[in-house]
Amino acid sequence: MQAMSAAEVGGEPQDADLRAVDEVAQARRQILGELDRRIVGQRQVIDQLLIALLARGHCLLVGVPGLAKTLLISSLAELLNLSFSRIQFTPDLMPSDITGTDVLQENQHSGERSFRFIRGPVFANLVLADEINRTPPKTQAALLQAMQEYRVSAGGETHELALPFFVLATQNPIEHEGTYPLPEAQLDRFMFQIDVTYPEEDEEVAIVGRTTSAHHAPLAKVLSPERIRALQEFVLRVPAADHVLRYAVRLCRTTRPAADAASSLVREYLAWGAGPRAAQHLVLAAKAKALLDGRYAVRIADVQALARPTLQHRLVRNFHAEADGVSTAQIVDDLLRRVPE
Repeated sequence: MQAMSAAEVGGEPQDADLRAVDEVAQARRQILGELDRRIVGQRQVIDQLLIALLARGHCLLVGVPGLAKTLLISSLAELLNLSFSRIQFTPDLMPSDITGTDVLQENQHSGERSFRFIRGPVFANLVLADEINRTPPKTQAALLQAMQEYRVSAGGETHELALPFFVLATQNPIEHEGTYPLPEAQLDRFMFQIDVTYPEEDEEVAIVGRTTSAHHAPLAKVLSPERIRALQEFVLRVPAADHVLRYAVRLCRTTRPAADAASSLVREYLAWGAGPRAAQHLVLAAKAKALLDGRYAVRIADVQALARPTLQHRLVRNFHAEADGVSTAQIVDDLLRRVPE
């Protein structure tokens, strides 16, 4: 079934909206062109990062070391003209090391003492939380309020974060010693789990050639924080037909083992399914994808293309799944084949 037109959903798009659609599609082409000068391959990863940025989502990047995750993220911040900070998560990291802390200062003229808040690295447009699972849950939770409310509470006061605010957390999938699993409440705050895989052989040859030479390609600025905020507001106005919304909700509901429509695979291998925030993220991401593809309406195909990164980290496997080696990504793929459009 095809998506309804803009006229069927809520009237014809205005000329300004059509120009904005063209602007987003053109910006995507420019961003990909600039990143190609530094990053080899990883086109799907880049597209998912751009979708999450426009949809005001955060991303969890899972991949082995050495796949240029940090370089990609810092390069994206550079060409989008966003302030960037990197937090290396370690077992001894404290919440105040992320959010900031109050320090006691003395006025040299009056001798009066007062507390002043020193902002932590979370006060940036793009925050890289490197190896987030290496720090205890108490410190991991320091990001929760910032990711959800775009503000930080410290010393009895609330401090607003500059927008756009975008958290990209990395996680190493092969090391388990000295790591702490992310709580489900925090995993649910991430719009996507993006799997960063090994490059193809030709890509790896190109990577080695670039990184062992003295050349460092400069990047041209493509967007600005102000324009990104405007485009994030524009995403909310992209129409999504009722059948697209129902499909996204139906897909999420069928991940719940107690649901009537749950498949045998879900009932056998999942302890918990996706909550309502998953459907919200799925629809917002589909809207952003439509814009990046140059369209002003969402299709079911957009939802299907983003189902795996949106759902796989929200599904909690039981011990049967772990024993049989069944991954949440496999369960999502099975649901995409089963859930009717």
